[in-house]
Amino acid sequence: MQTERIEFTGHGGHQLSARLDLPDGPHLATALFAHCFTCSKDSLAARRIAARLTGAGIAVLRFDFTGLGASGGAFEDTTFTSNVEDLIAACGYLGGRGMEPSMLIGHSLGGAAVLKAGAEMDNIRAVVTIGAPYAPDHVKHNFTDHLQEIARDGVARVELGGRPFCIGSDFLDDIDAVRLKPAIRNLRAALLVMHAPLDQVVGIENAQAIFTAARHPKSFVTLDDADHLLTRAEDAEYAADVIAAWSERYLGLIPPAPPPGVPEGVVRVREADPDGFLQDITAGPNFHVLADEPIAYGGTNRGMSPYGFLSAGLGACTSMTIRMYARRKKWPLKSIRVDVTHDKVHAQDAETGTNQKIDTFNREIHLEGDLDAAQRQRLLEIADKCPVHKTLKSASRINTRLVD
Repeated sequence: MQTERIEFTGHGGHQLSARLDLPDGPHLATALFAHCFTCSKDSLAARRIAARLTGAGIAVLRFDFTGLGASGGAFEDTTFTSNVEDLIAACGYLGGRGMEPSMLIGHSLGGAAVLKAGAEMDNIRAVVTIGAPYAPDHVKHNFTDHLQEIARDGVARVELGGRPFCIGSDFLDDIDAVRLKPAIRNLRAALLVMHAPLDQVVGIENAQAIFTAARHPKSFVTLDDADHLLTRAEDAEYAADVIAAWSERYLGLIPPAPPPGVPEGVVRVREADPDGFLQDITAGPNFHVLADEPIAYGGTNRGMSPYGFLSAGLGACTSMTIRMYARRKKWPLKSIRVDVTHDKVHAQDAETGTNQKIDTFNREIHLEGDLDAAQRQRLLEIADKCPVHKTLKSASRINTRLVD
């Protein structure tokens, strides 16, 4: 994923800070992400969803609303309507670059904003809400104790998520006046509603109201026990996966072919969690898996370890090689199972010392079928003809270069 740091002009003439995440390969579509109330473009959910979508060929623009993050302007001068206008301005910026968005994604109050904005844009084909309120005035519960002060003084300083913000009376008047139902009914785009049933910030009844008000095509996906901000990496990852898969149908994406000259395409590894070891692995346009380390070694145990992938390659190649030989000989081999273990713990590789260990892969082959002893022995010998087996036993050369 390539990222451009950019600025564009928001609704009030202020410069808004943004990141434009671009696919490494062909650009198939563009999405616009709206962050949650008082959050920023760099929230975990925003980063994970952008990373997954770029892997599917979708560019993602995520920006800080006026008065938030690195964007200009004063937060107390903004309203829900001004957020919608910022979204429309972002769409205009992308259109000016020939990247008009076809999908809007909004988290929490950002979800309400994309519902409102999406109804005003003819080019939007898909809208996604994550933990969104049905009514924008739902956010008032965050500062209930200050409502009288805002009504009296026109503004109040409140603590939200451990940070100070000034909330103005114009903001309250605006969220009280906005009604989302007409906008939801007028959406001319497919809608995906994502919500956690145990969300303690925005109740699940909001998702029900949004879903009920919408016309088809519409979909609902539960986020199970995720919290409102999707702070757990696995929850943000799950949401990202679902959005990427769902959007293909409604954006009409045609995945590009693997790069020419490489029979099995390119295997690309991207860091998914800079605080741990989780990696996104994609092979060509169709296959995606996760690599990780066990919790004991600082990972999150959400994918096989690197040595696990090595073992999997040996086991898969062994099974395929045996099957190919038995098929050619027309032997009655019904099924194959290969169990592979590796005797060196990954963490030991990083240790320095004189007692260097040798990698040992233990391979147990289970053959089912009416095979005689000679056939079974021959298939055992054929297992050693597996190309991955030969690669692991030989001295390999790895050519590495740094790409700017």
